[in-house]
This record gives sequence, C-alpha cells and structure tokens, in this order.
Amino acid sequence: MIEQLSINQEILWFTTIAIDLGFAVALYRLFGRQGLYATIIISLLLANLQGPKLTEIFGLQTSMGVILYSSIFFATDLLSERYGKQEATRAVMIGFLVSIIFIVMVSLSLFYLPATSPETSSIALSMHEATATLFNFTPRFVIGSLLAYFVSQRFDVWIFHVLKNRTQGRHLWLRNNLSTVLSQAIDTLIYGLVVWWGIVDLFTAMQLALAKYFFKVVIAIIDTPFIYVARGWNVEQKDWISAPPVKP
Repeated sequence: MIEQLSINQEILWFTTIAIDLGFAVALYRLFGRQGLYATIIISLLLANLQGPKLTEIFGLQTSMGVILYSSIFFATDLLSERYGKQEATRAVMIGFLVSIIFIVMVSLSLFYLPATSPETSSIALSMHEATATLFNFTPRFVIGSLLAYFVSQRFDVWIFHVLKNRTQGRHLWLRNNLSTVLSQAIDTLIYGLVVWWGIVDLFTAMQLALAKYFFKVVIAIIDTPFIYVARGWNVEQKDWISAPPVKP
C-alpha cells in the first residue's frame, strides 16, 4: 500500500485530504468549537513547517502548504455556520497571531550557532543548516503569507454570511464553496504578487499561483460532504479533565 501511494501521487493527494479533514471532523466531534480552533492552529503550523516542500499532482506543481490548508477551509466555514460570524472571525485572528508567533520564534532560533563539541558538531551543523533551509524566511515571504491569510480569511467569513443571509440559511453547499473559491482567489493573487512577482516575471508568478488555486478549488468541493455531516451533530462542550473538588 505504501509503495502504491508513493507511485500514484494523485491517490496519495486524495488520501491526505481525507485524513486531514477526518482529523478536523474528529476534533470537532470531541471538543466542539475548541476543536475547530485547534484544527486551524494545527493546519497553519503544518503549512508553515511543510509548506516549502514542492511536489507535482496531475502534472501541476504545488506545495504541501496548499494541501494542508484543506481543514482550515472546513473549520472556518463550520464555525461560521454553527457559531456565527464573531466566532469565525476570532478563530481567524487566533490563527493570524499564531502564525506571527511561529515565524518570530523560529527566526530567533536561527541566530543560535550550532554546537562545536567534537562529539556532536557534525550533527549539530547538519541540523542547523536544514533548519535554516526551511525557515530562513525572507521579508517578502513573511509579508506575503501573513497578508494573504489575513485578508482572504476575513473576506471568507464576511462573504459566507452575506451568502447565508441572501439564501435565508439554505444551500450550505453554495456558501461553503463560493466563499472558499472567492476568498482563495484573493489569497492566491496576493501571495503570487507579493511573494513571487519580482523573483520571477509576472506571467510566471501568475502561472504558479493559478496551479495552486486549482487545488484549492478542488479541496473546497471535497470538504462539502464533511461540513454537511458535521453540521448535523449536536456537539456539546465536554469536560475531559475534571478538576478536583474544592474543599470548603
């Protein structure tokens, strides 16, 4: 099975999305809205950690960051649907601040020099170089990724509720897909212009952006059954850690 997934990258892609959304659904089932907050934070951290990894699906170049964004669409839209605009906006802001904290702390870690002890110097240098390769963020990347996330996700929450009001709460599939398609068009455009344009020419930057946008649209369609299933659950807050009784 592992060999087949390695050979057939398209099957691996669909499997990864199903697992990613499955974990998001499980977190919601177990922890309610807090589970959706956790989903957004986990997905953003994974996207930052694995985002630079490039691969090809259906002959198009994409990154793990795009693939691991699938559960963010799901979590934001489900928060909007079940708990309202304020909760979804709060989740977006939490994700934005988590991204800033992650970038700042990882960037600081790069200032620490590798150990020079003869016993560990080789592995220490190797790990330092590997970390620098992954996380030596350029100002262009930081500004582009944060701006794209903040603007597109705020727009996603806003347009989701505009569509919900216009359709009087009907047609969840429409607002789930249309809000994601429109917001991710904004995300892709901002990221392509800020991060890629200048490193490559405008035409190439838009080509790279459009390839990633294709995958975002497909993921939005795939997550629709998941959000329909989760919306029907009556999820209550669960107290998984019981506090000891307070003695009078």
